[in-house]
Amino acid sequence: MALQLVVRRITQFIGMLLNYWKIAWRNFLRDRQFAIINLLGLAIGISSALLIWLWIQDELRMNKYNEKDKHLYQVMQNMQSSNGIETIEYTPGLLAAAMVKEMPDVTDAVSVVPSSWFGSEGIITNAISRFKAKPQFVSREFFNVFTCPVIKGDALRLFEGEMKIAISDKLASKLFNRQSPVGQTISWVHNEFEGTYEVVAVFKSLPANATEQYDLLLNFDLFVAKRPAMLAWGNSDPHTYVLLKDDANKARLDAGLKKFLNTKDKNSKNELFIRKFSEQYLYDQYVDGKLLGGRINYVRLFTGIGIFILLIACINFMNLSTARAARRIKEVGIQKTMGASRSRLVVQMLTESCIMSIIAMLIALGLAALILPAFNSITGKLLSIQFTYELVLAASAITLFTGVFSGSYPAFYISGFKPVTILKGPIRSSVAELWTRKGLVIFQFSLSIFAIASVLIIYRQVQYIQNKNIGYDRKNILRFEIPMGMDSAELGSAAAFINELKSIPGVLNVSSYYHNLTGGHGTIGDFNWPGKEPGTNIDFINLEVGENFPQTVGIRLKEGRHMIASKTGFMSPSKEIVFNESAIRAMGLKDPIGKVVRFWDQERTIVGIAEDFHFESLYQKVKPSFFQVYPVMPNVIAKIQPGTEARTLHEIRVKFEKFSKGLPFDYSFLDDEYQAMYRQESKVAILAKYFTCLAVLISCLGLFGLSAFTAQKRQKEIGIRKVVGASVSGIVFLLSKGFLLLIVIAAIIALPLVYLSMSAWLNNFAYRSPISPVVFVVTIAGILVISLATISVQSLKAALSNPVKSLRNE
Repeated sequence: MALQLVVRRITQFIGMLLNYWKIAWRNFLRDRQFAIINLLGLAIGISSALLIWLWIQDELRMNKYNEKDKHLYQVMQNMQSSNGIETIEYTPGLLAAAMVKEMPDVTDAVSVVPSSWFGSEGIITNAISRFKAKPQFVSREFFNVFTCPVIKGDALRLFEGEMKIAISDKLASKLFNRQSPVGQTISWVHNEFEGTYEVVAVFKSLPANATEQYDLLLNFDLFVAKRPAMLAWGNSDPHTYVLLKDDANKARLDAGLKKFLNTKDKNSKNELFIRKFSEQYLYDQYVDGKLLGGRINYVRLFTGIGIFILLIACINFMNLSTARAARRIKEVGIQKTMGASRSRLVVQMLTESCIMSIIAMLIALGLAALILPAFNSITGKLLSIQFTYELVLAASAITLFTGVFSGSYPAFYISGFKPVTILKGPIRSSVAELWTRKGLVIFQFSLSIFAIASVLIIYRQVQYIQNKNIGYDRKNILRFEIPMGMDSAELGSAAAFINELKSIPGVLNVSSYYHNLTGGHGTIGDFNWPGKEPGTNIDFINLEVGENFPQTVGIRLKEGRHMIASKTGFMSPSKEIVFNESAIRAMGLKDPIGKVVRFWDQERTIVGIAEDFHFESLYQKVKPSFFQVYPVMPNVIAKIQPGTEARTLHEIRVKFEKFSKGLPFDYSFLDDEYQAMYRQESKVAILAKYFTCLAVLISCLGLFGLSAFTAQKRQKEIGIRKVVGASVSGIVFLLSKGFLLLIVIAAIIALPLVYLSMSAWLNNFAYRSPISPVVFVVTIAGILVISLATISVQSLKAALSNPVKSLRNE
């Protein structure tokens, strides 16, 4: 009996849904124009929201691959400088061991010199193969702290000696094919770390959501042996990562770290703190020691854009459904007369709205699949639509939200009429209905105007970054790496190769450098200079370059001369030094030329002062820095004469392949590397532009539908006005002015919000473009022109119609 009751209830429910579907389909056919506009607007809104959701999910997954992610933190350093507080990822080499020993909340700590620190890849070879590979130096606790599965061999053997090495499975397959790599030897050529290493383990390559990729793992003890400065607390080279206990107190640990460096080095004013390892990708922007966000700001931005677009699509549905309510009034009146309750009518109309939302979702999935390849091309990601439970859940939530939200006002509005009022005659739109509809138009256009103005400001800042004078010439400067060992013969060969490049027609100048010109430089704090006040500590950026480097990239001298390379050895730095203007100001030196400074127990004579130039992103102010000059460095740069690029590149390639014994000639241009620093901003500008266009398109679809409805509703009035002599332009103005007034009100609301929010975003940059009033003028003019064009289509159609026909139909 109970089973029969359940079956009957299910049958009744299915029958009710089928009935609602029939009613919805009839209404769709009866008002095709409005229904298609509604469906198209919803589908575009939902597909945009889906694409944004896929992008956000991928961003939030970055660096979430570690099994101990919950307890894994990175130690950060706030450095006091003449420009305020600078936050860096690099820390003293002695820190990891000291934290385990002295910090009760820390269970394990590891020192890591990441591949990005080196600024160049090394060359790894065996009997038959040669490849470029990215190194990473790690201390003994690495495999306990990080998830790095070892496929073959014993990971702990890496720390049994300095000449042991672990390689990734991808590199192992290239070097050894199907042979077992463990126990075999390979040659590694990378500056002072050149040598023959025994392969002791093969580890699984990192997943795609890891931001710091590497091919090799080497013993941190080797790095310390080659760089004894690691044994002093004044260095800042490796990253330090810690595992905390389950009951660890982060605030307590941060408080203990604040003055920790001062207990080791009385002159240090730098402070330490920790952040989650998995947050380094999204939360990487610090200004004056305070976290301002980073990529998480863009995640929030696109979350807002996705919600805005979905809201605009829903508002369209609300407006058009409410406007069409009069067509369904009699249907509602008859149903109420037959005994239908208001709640049943609300459920019916919400069900119809959800059916429309489901159809829109199916269309949206198809649209998203079509757009996804282009979307991936813009974002540089490999997103795909896979029907995982997350996607199904997200799609279901978006569908339900869209259906219920967009159908709620029409459902409650239409179902609220009394049967007597409905059946008595035509119902005029109430003041509340009109103001609600106008309010929704204002709201959706406020969002559109906010998006347009914000995109223009982001675009202007990106253009400002790309065109700003950064203190050196990055145009037509080629960069590539050379294999460079440490013995005299190899260094001599590298120096000879660099000199040989100068003879190529089209090469204007050649030099070399270490690290890169876009950040990731090491710092040195153990400096002494004449007149240094006790307790003063400045962390200087160390720029290691070859001879003629400033001349090659066009760095200008404020006074003095350029350095001359040492003649005593290929890896011996010159006894001369050049500081930038910021360094001289920070040290307070007067008449610096000829004065002697001391660091690393070596004396250097100041021979020149370089004008400040940007060797990091424009998020940062120019920092105190200095040049050391060496005869040869692994990153070669060549200034190429404009117009000769193809021929010159070919000749450089031929000489490189001969010198490198067949290594591929991988090169880039300095300008491209500079632009790559702002790839995220450029992508955001492009994506925001496209999504803003979609938001405006959806808004205009709604405006198109509302203007069509208004023209249809005022058909008799238009006919009378034409009979008494009204002009076409007059009627177009009559039908348009109300909508244009709403858009002006929307602009008045949106533009102050744009100014406040975008001012906060621009504050992330140390150097930024001011917000120009031109942005607001262009935004208002653009949205008015687009809206007027949209409205005019229906207004002209109504104004040009035959008045006799419209009056007869009424």
